[in-house]
Amino acid sequence: MSQIPMWRRWARMFGADPARDVEDELQFHLLMKVDDLVEQGWPRDEARKEAERLFGDLRSVRAMGEQMGQEMQRSKERRDYWGEFAQDLRYAMRTLRKERGFAIISVLILALGIAANTAVFSVVNAVLLRPLPFPESQNLAWLRADRTMDDEARATAGLSAVTYTVAAFEEYQRHNKSFQSVTGFNPFYGSSEYTMTGRGEPRPVVAVMVAENFFPLLGVKPMLGRLFVHEECVKGGRLAALISESMWRNQFGADPGLIGQTITLSKMAVTVVGILPASFDFGAVFAPGQRMELFVPAPMAEIRNWGNTISMFGRLKPGVSVAQAQAEADVLFPQLREAHKDWYSDYASTVTGLKEYVSGKLKRSLVMLWCAVGLILLIVCVNLSNLQMARAAARSKEFAVRSALGAGRARLCRQLLTESMVLAGAGGLLGLGLAYGLTFYFAHQDSIALPLLSSVTLDWVAVAWTLGIAVSAALVFGLVPGLRLYSGNVQEALRSSGQGMTTGRRHERMRATMVVSEMALACVLLIGSGLLLRSFLKVLDVDLGFQPSRAAVIKIDFDDGGKIERRGPIVQEILRNIREIPGIETAGIVDMLPLGRNRSWGLRAKGKQYPKGTEMGAIVRIVTPGYLGVMGMRLRTGRDFTWSDGPKSDSVVIINEAASRRYWNGEDPMSRPAQINGRDAKVIGVIADVRENSLEDAADPEMYLSTIQADPEGAELVIRTSQPLASLAPAIMRTLRTLNPGQPAAELRPLQHIVDRAASPRRFFVMLVTSFALLGLVLASLGIYGVISYSVTRQTQEIGIRMALGASGGQVQAKVIGNALRLAVAGAVLGAMGSFVIARSIATLLYGTEPSDPTTFIGVILMLCSVALAAGYIPARRASRIHPMTALREG
Repeated sequence: MSQIPMWRRWARMFGADPARDVEDELQFHLLMKVDDLVEQGWPRDEARKEAERLFGDLRSVRAMGEQMGQEMQRSKERRDYWGEFAQDLRYAMRTLRKERGFAIISVLILALGIAANTAVFSVVNAVLLRPLPFPESQNLAWLRADRTMDDEARATAGLSAVTYTVAAFEEYQRHNKSFQSVTGFNPFYGSSEYTMTGRGEPRPVVAVMVAENFFPLLGVKPMLGRLFVHEECVKGGRLAALISESMWRNQFGADPGLIGQTITLSKMAVTVVGILPASFDFGAVFAPGQRMELFVPAPMAEIRNWGNTISMFGRLKPGVSVAQAQAEADVLFPQLREAHKDWYSDYASTVTGLKEYVSGKLKRSLVMLWCAVGLILLIVCVNLSNLQMARAAARSKEFAVRSALGAGRARLCRQLLTESMVLAGAGGLLGLGLAYGLTFYFAHQDSIALPLLSSVTLDWVAVAWTLGIAVSAALVFGLVPGLRLYSGNVQEALRSSGQGMTTGRRHERMRATMVVSEMALACVLLIGSGLLLRSFLKVLDVDLGFQPSRAAVIKIDFDDGGKIERRGPIVQEILRNIREIPGIETAGIVDMLPLGRNRSWGLRAKGKQYPKGTEMGAIVRIVTPGYLGVMGMRLRTGRDFTWSDGPKSDSVVIINEAASRRYWNGEDPMSRPAQINGRDAKVIGVIADVRENSLEDAADPEMYLSTIQADPEGAELVIRTSQPLASLAPAIMRTLRTLNPGQPAAELRPLQHIVDRAASPRRFFVMLVTSFALLGLVLASLGIYGVISYSVTRQTQEIGIRMALGASGGQVQAKVIGNALRLAVAGAVLGAMGSFVIARSIATLLYGTEPSDPTTFIGVILMLCSVALAAGYIPARRASRIHPMTALREG
C-alpha cells in the first residue's frame, strides 16, 4: 500500500477520517490481491480487474465500511473525547504548575499583546467601525459651506468658511429634495455662555444653541421631561433649556422634580423642560474633547444677522445616497444664490456622511495604530513559539516515554495545543483586565481632542475580539512546535537529542529564523514610531508667535450694559486690581484665545485692487491694551493699543505679517488704511505671525481690534507670573468678585494647556505607537536572549573543549555576542527594507520629516544592535565561565 501523504497525517492529529480510513483499508487489500495474482503470472491490468471481480461490489463494501467506521468513530468520540480532553487539561495544569516561571512569563507576554490589541480595537471600533449613537445614523449627512476659495483663504476664514447664514439654512431646508429634514446648531459656543446663579456659587455654563428639530432629527429622546416646542424657538418666546444627564446629576443631585423649575442664567429665568439621556454626548460627536451641559433653542429671527453661524446636517430620505444629495446641492445652491443677491456669490456646499465627517480624518492614523498592535501580536506569537520549541525539546524524555507507552504523535501534539490554550486563556483574562483599564483611561481623557473617544468601552464586540485573538495566538504558538514534532520521526529525533536538551541544528536554525523575524518586526515598529516621534517634536518646536510659559488664563464676566462707553473704565479697573496682586507681572483681556474658537471678518487694504474672486478676510481678536505684551507677541513695527484709542477716536487695527503680505502685498501697511467689513480703520502696528488654528498649519491673516472700539464675544483674562498658579487663584477670584459679585467660579489654567490640547491627537497616537514599539523591542530582546542562552547550553561541551585547547574567555564571549549581533543585524536589515515601503504609506501623518529620514533609520538600527549586545552579554559571560572539565563530564 502506498504511504499516506504527510498533509493527511497532520490533519488526522485533530481527529480520524473514517471515510478515508475505509478507503485506505480497501486499497490495501485490493493491492495485496493484485500482487498475489501478479506473482501467479497474471498481467497487472488483468490482475487488477480480477481482484476487483473477486471483491464484488466495491461501492457497497465502501458504503458499508464507511458506515461502520463512522458509527465506531462516533461511538469512540462520544466515549473518549471529553475524557481525553479532561485528561489533557489536567496534565497541562500539572505541568504548568511545575514550570511556574515559564507559565508566568508566557501569560504576561500574552497579556501585554492581547491587552494592546483589545484596547486599540476598542478605540478603532468606537471611532471607525461602530455606527454613531443615533438611530439609523447611516442616513445622517453633514453639509459644509465650502465657498469657492483656495485652502489658504478657507483657513483664514475659520469657522465662517464652513458654516451657513440663517437665510441659507432656511432656504436649503425648504427647497432640497434629498433630505427628510435638515437641522443645525451654532458652533460658536462661547457666544452662548451663561452664568448660573442661585444654586451655590456662580458658575459658567456653556450653552449650545440648536434648531427646533435638532433632537427629533437625531432621534434623541429626553430621559425626563420633553424636548423644545415651537413657542420656545421663536424670538421673544419662553426661555427654555435642556440639560445633560451629567449636569443634572452633579449640579442638581439627580432631582426628578427639576423638570418645570426655573434656573437663573445670566440674570434670566430659564425653565428646565427636559433631561437628556446619558447616551447623548454632543461633544463626542460635534466638539471633540468638550463636554456640553446646556442646550437652548436658537431663535432664528434673532440671529439672522449674525453672519455664518449655523452648522448644518440632515437625515437623507430612504434610498437617497450622499452622492445624489451632493449632485442636488451642486444644482440647487447656484439657483439659491441667484435668487438671493445678498448671499455670498460663491456659496456652495459639500455633502459627506456624518460618520465620515466626524472620524474620517482619523482613519489613516487608526489603521496605522491597528497594524502596529497586530505586529506586536505577531512578535508575541513568535516569541512564545520559540519558548514552546525550547520547552518541547527539554521534554524529549517525557515524550519518549509517552510514545513508548502508546501515545501517538497526534496525541502529543494535542497535548502541546492544550497547554497553549490554557496559557492563552490565562493571558486573555489578564489582558482583558488590562484592556479594561486602558479603555477606561482613554474614555476619561477630556484633554485629548479626539471625536467619540469618550464612547470607548470594553463591550461584547471587544470581548469577542479578545477571545478570537487569544485562540489565534494559541493556535500559532502551539501548532508550530506541535507540527515540528508531528512531521518528523519522533524516536529518531529523541535519540539525536543528546542529553534531552535539543533536537539538533535544524531546530536551532528554526529558532534563529524566528528571532530574526522578531527583530525585523520590531525594527518596522521602531522606525514607524521614530518617524512619528520626530514629527511630533518638530510640531512642538514650531514658533507659536506667543509665549505660553509662565502665562495663565481665566474666564471672566463683567456687565457693561451693552454700552461701549462703560466698557473701557470697567476693564481698566479689572486689570489695575489684578496687576496689584503680588506675583502678577502683567495682565490683559481677549475675547478668543489662540488655538481655540475663532471667527473672521472682512479685511482689505483700502483702494487696492485684487484679482477677481480673491477672498478678503482675516481672523479677528478683540483685545485690551497690554494683551500683546502679556502673551509675548512681537510687534514688528508700529505700536500697541492705548486706552486713548476709545469709542470716539479713529478706529485702529493691528494686523499680522500674513495679512500684510496678502492684502498690502509689499506696501507699508501703516501707509494705507484698512477696510474692516467695509469700515475704514488705521493700521497702527504689525505683529509677527501667530499660530491661530493649529500648530501644524501656517499662520493665517489676522487682525486685532481694541476692546473699547469693538464688541467682544466673551472675555478671557490672561496673566503672566513666576508664582505657582495654585497660590494665585484664590487672590484672583477674590479680586474679581470684589469687582463683580456675580463672577462665576472658573479655573485658572496654564496657557500651555491650550497648546497641549491642540497637539493632543498627535501626542495620543505617538504615545501609543511608541509604547508598542518599545514593547516589541523588549520582546525581541527576550527572543535573542533565549536563543543565545539556548545555543550556549547546547554547545557547553564544545565550548569546554575549545577552552581546554587554549581559547580565552574573551574569545568565547566575542563568539557568543557575535552570534547575537548577526541575528540582530539580519533582522534590522530586513526590517529597514520593509520600513522604506511602509514609511511612505504614513507620509501624510508626518510633519517636517521625510519618510526616509536617515537619522531615524540609523538610530533604530544602532538601538537594535545595542539591545542585541545587551541580550547576548549574559549568556556570553556564562559561557566564558564554563570550566573545561565540568563541560567534558556533562558531555
